[in-house]
Amino acid sequence: MTEEQKTSPLHERHLALGAKMADFGGWQMPIEYPGGGVLREHTAVRERVGIFDVSHLGKATVRGVGAADFVNACFTNDLRKIAPPKAQYTMCLDDESAGVVDDLIQYLKSDDEVLLVPNAANTAEVVRRMQEKAPEGLEITDQHSEFGIIAVQGPKAPEVIEALGLPTDMDYMSFGIAQWEGREVIVLRSGYTGEKGFELVPRWDDTPALWDALIEAMQPYDGLPCGLGARDTLRTEMGYPLHGNELSMEITPNMARAGWAVGRTKDAFWGKEALAAQKEAGGYRLTWGLKATGRGIPRSHCEVKNADGAVIGEVTSGTMSPTLKVGIAIALMDRGTKEGDEVVIDVRGRELPAVVVKPPFVQTQVD
Repeated sequence: MTEEQKTSPLHERHLALGAKMADFGGWQMPIEYPGGGVLREHTAVRERVGIFDVSHLGKATVRGVGAADFVNACFTNDLRKIAPPKAQYTMCLDDESAGVVDDLIQYLKSDDEVLLVPNAANTAEVVRRMQEKAPEGLEITDQHSEFGIIAVQGPKAPEVIEALGLPTDMDYMSFGIAQWEGREVIVLRSGYTGEKGFELVPRWDDTPALWDALIEAMQPYDGLPCGLGARDTLRTEMGYPLHGNELSMEITPNMARAGWAVGRTKDAFWGKEALAAQKEAGGYRLTWGLKATGRGIPRSHCEVKNADGAVIGEVTSGTMSPTLKVGIAIALMDRGTKEGDEVVIDVRGRELPAVVVKPPFVQTQVD
């Protein structure tokens, strides 16, 4: 671990469990735990319940009169389509190129307070851009190390949350501010796995005790602590984007098929004109899913070819699906690509046959 790398409030818990650690956005985080690794952890979430430490995700607060209006003028989604206490997925775009600086969750607490949860490595840049544009009187605070985040995911997630006396009866992307043993915890009905789940946001110093309580509460359901390896296979099965892979400064929301998170009728958001110009011009690649029909595992940056051997795309994320037991990928593909097309993925010089599909690769039972 380098001196620059940060650690979550649960770092000692992960080491005690024997977790394999790696760098994620400058943070030392668990990839997997002993006793079965990614496959076992992935299956626990799909069938029962698992908990993830995602405290490396950023946290920033915008406070002051008109905070919600300012945030709405910065990011793509229309914050005025929801009311407190609701959260919303959105994107921060570069104003000139419409490239994605980051994708994030915005918690609308009130007209005068919005909590933002960006990706770890991008938090400082999102905050910097907002501070440059903020009108006088608005306070934008980077609170990256003031809060932890624990994701509780899987069919048995509600039972685990309820065992701690925390609320679960809420609509998707709704949140509540609850008390657990005298400690304040934000409970958001959300997740990144496709399963029913919640994201808990306690104060930094309260996070270890909450983690311990969740570990105990999920034992009756054979729940597991899960690393970011399983988080990645779970989100790939759902076709969910990862910033730096499916979204980047080179991959716009148009290309990523993320238009559902763009309030195109809003008066303004960063990158609105550039995004509209790209859509009008057309010709850009689009995101598709690829499901291997042969044996092999596609990986990021593998070329995708048609039957004639011409390169028609590039894999942005690839893995072995623990649920389907076949290789799957998300890829940027040339215009003209259609569902059902047969293609070949070049995996280190070996041809892996695949078929073009529309994600998700796995159907879940989330209500």
